[in-house]
Amino acid sequence: MLNITDNKISQYIDLKKYKSTQIFADNPHYNVIKKIVWGIVIVIILFLFLPWTQNISGNGFVTTLRPNQRPQTIHTVIAGRIEKWYVQEGDFVKKGDTILFISEIKEDYLDPDLVENTGNQVKAKENAVDSYEEKVKALNLQMNAIENEKGLKLKQAQNKLKQSYLKVKSDSIDLQAVITQLKIAETQYNRAVSLNKEGLKPMTYVEEKKVKLQDMEAKIITQENKYLASQNEVLNATMEINRIMAEYTEKRAKASSDKQTALSAQFDTEAQVNKLRNQYTNYKIRNGLYYITAPQDGYVNRALQSGIGETIKDGTPIVSIMPSNFEIAVETYVDPLNFPLINKGEKVRVWFDGWPTIVFSGWPGVSYGTFGGVIVAKENFISENGKYRVLIAPDPNEKPWPKELSIGAGTQTLALLEDVPIWFEIWRTLNGFPPNFYQPNAAKGKTDKK
Repeated sequence: MLNITDNKISQYIDLKKYKSTQIFADNPHYNVIKKIVWGIVIVIILFLFLPWTQNISGNGFVTTLRPNQRPQTIHTVIAGRIEKWYVQEGDFVKKGDTILFISEIKEDYLDPDLVENTGNQVKAKENAVDSYEEKVKALNLQMNAIENEKGLKLKQAQNKLKQSYLKVKSDSIDLQAVITQLKIAETQYNRAVSLNKEGLKPMTYVEEKKVKLQDMEAKIITQENKYLASQNEVLNATMEINRIMAEYTEKRAKASSDKQTALSAQFDTEAQVNKLRNQYTNYKIRNGLYYITAPQDGYVNRALQSGIGETIKDGTPIVSIMPSNFEIAVETYVDPLNFPLINKGEKVRVWFDGWPTIVFSGWPGVSYGTFGGVIVAKENFISENGKYRVLIAPDPNEKPWPKELSIGAGTQTLALLEDVPIWFEIWRTLNGFPPNFYQPNAAKGKTDKK
C-alpha cells in the first residue's frame, strides 16, 4: 500500500530553484503556519455544516392594527371663512371638542334667520295642505248631497210618471165608455127615426135622441183630447226623468272635477312641504357644520390651515389628529419571490429603529433586542413599491412591545423558516433560488391528524 508521505512533489521536481521554497525551508515557523492553515480550513469546512435558519426579511414601519386608530385628517364639509381657532398643535382633544369655527360665504345661506324662515314656510304649506284636505271633504259631502237629491228627484219624477200612466189608463177607459155611449146614442137615434117614420114616435122624441147623439159626439172629442193630454203628460214625465239624470250627472261631474283639482293641488302642496322639510333639515344640519369638531379622542398633530379670515373650499383638510388609544402593529413589505412562503398566523421577529438590537438573521437564538410578532393579514396584490404588504401584530405569548414606540417609526422583520446547512444557504443565495418551501404549523398538524 502506497503511503501518502511517499508521494511528495519534491521527489519529481527540484524545489530549490524556487524562491518560495527557499523562504519556507529557511523559516523555522513553517510547520506552525502549515498547522494554522490546515486548522482554518478544517474550521471553515465544519462551519459550512453548521445549521442556518432560513428567513424572509422585510422593511416597514409602525402602524395601528385598526384603520380607525390611524392618524386621520379632518376635512371641512362646507365652504367657509375661518373665524376662530380653539386648539393648537399638540393639544389633546376629546370626541366632540370644537377645533375650528367657520362662517358662511355662499349667498344662498347668508340669511341669519334662514332656518326660522324656512320653518315658517313649512308650517304655511302644511296649513295649505290641511285646507285642501278640508275642501276635498266638503266636496265629498257635496257629492253625497247631490246623489241624495238626485235620488229624491228621480223618485218624485218616477211617481209622476206612474201617475201619468194611470191617468192615461183611466182616460183610455173613459174614452172607451164614451165610444160605447156614442154607439148606443146612434142606435137609439136610428131607432127613433124608424119609429117616427112608422108613426109610432113623435118628432120631438127623434129630436131628443138627436141632441143626445150630438152630446155624445162632442163628449168623445173632449175625451180624446183628455186621453192625448194624458199621453203627453207621460212623455213630459219621461223627459223630466232624463233631464234630472242629465242635470245631476253634470252637477256630480263638476263636483268630482273640483275634487280632483283639490286633490292635485293637495298632492302638489305636499310635495312642496316635503321639499321644504328637506331644505329645513339641510339648513339645520348646515348650521351645525360651522363648528368643526374632533371625531374621537386624540392629539392635534398638525394644523393644515392657518390664519383668520382665510376662505376654504368644501373638502379642504383642516388638521391632522392622532388617536390617543390604539393597538400597535407593524406594516412590512416582502419581495414577490418570498411572498408564497408568508402565511397568516406565522410568527416573525421584529426590531425597531432606535431600539438596542443585535441580530444574527440565521441564528435567531443569539439575537438580542427583537420582539415576537404574528402575521394577521397579507395583501394579495402588489403595492406601488413592487412588494407585497404584510401586517404584523404583537405576539401575546411573548414580552410586550415597547410603549415608547411612535406611529411611523421604522422597523425590520424576519420570518423564520426551515433549518439548513450554511453551505446550502450560500449555494442557494449565489444561485438566486428562493428559500425552501414549507408548510405552516397549522397545516402540518392537519396533515399529521389525517
